[in-house]
Amino acid sequence: MKKIFTFLLAFSLVQLAFAQEETKSPKTPIGGRPNIPSDLKIEFGFNVLNNRPEDMGTNFFGSRSLNVYYQHPINIFGSTSGFTLDPGVGFGTDKWSFQETMNLFNDAEKGTDASDFIDLSEVYGDGLSVNYNKFSLNYIEVPIDLVYHVNKTNYTKGFRVSIGGKVGLLYDAHTKIKFTDSDGLERKIKESQNYGLEKVRYGLTLKAGTPGFYVWSYFGLNNVFQANMGPVENQAKQISFGVAVNLF
Repeated sequence: MKKIFTFLLAFSLVQLAFAQEETKSPKTPIGGRPNIPSDLKIEFGFNVLNNRPEDMGTNFFGSRSLNVYYQHPINIFGSTSGFTLDPGVGFGTDKWSFQETMNLFNDAEKGTDASDFIDLSEVYGDGLSVNYNKFSLNYIEVPIDLVYHVNKTNYTKGFRVSIGGKVGLLYDAHTKIKFTDSDGLERKIKESQNYGLEKVRYGLTLKAGTPGFYVWSYFGLNNVFQANMGPVENQAKQISFGVAVNLF
C-alpha cells in the first residue's frame, strides 16, 4: 500500500507540473486547486465495529483506515445544475487493533477459512511482552458519489456534499504481531489467510466539504464475517469516518 501511495503522489505532482508549464497560468492562490477534471482523493479515518460480540472490543486510535481513490466527475441534469456523478476506482486499507492481547486465529474445527478470537498467550505461551498486535484488511474498491456543488458555475470552488456508496473486493487479510516471549526471544509473525471474512463488502458513504478538503463516513451494509465462519455468532458491521484531501 505504501508503494501505491508513493506512486500516486508522484504521479499527481508530475501532472500538476506539466499542467502549469503548458498553460503558463499564474500561480494558484493559497487554498486553490488546479483545474483538472478529476480527483485523486486520500481519506484518513478510524474504524469501529457495530453490533459486535461483547468481548470483541477495539482500540479506537489503533483502528485506522486509509483509502486512495481516483474519481472522475460527470455532469448530470445540465452543466450548471450543481450535480455531478463521480465514479472511480482505488484501494482501501483497514487496520484493527483489538483490546488487550486478542487477535484472530484459524479455527480448524469450523474449517480452514474460519477464525476464532483468542488471546495471544493461548497460541504463543504465557509471559509475553506484546509490542505490536494488528489485524489488516486490503481491498480493491469502486466508489460512486452523487455530488451537489453549491457553486453551480465553478465546481472547483465552494462547498459540496455527496451521498454515495462503494463496493470492495478483499485481496489480502493478515495479522501482524511482534512480541518478546518468556525466554527473551523477540518474534515477528505475519500470517495471511481468509479468517472467515466476506470477500465483498459494500456500504453507503456521506461526504461534505470543499474541493480540497472534506469529512467522510462509511456505513457497511453487510457483515464483516461470513455466517458461522467468524468468531462466535458474529454479525459485526463496519463503520468508518474521518477527513480527506484532494490532491487534484
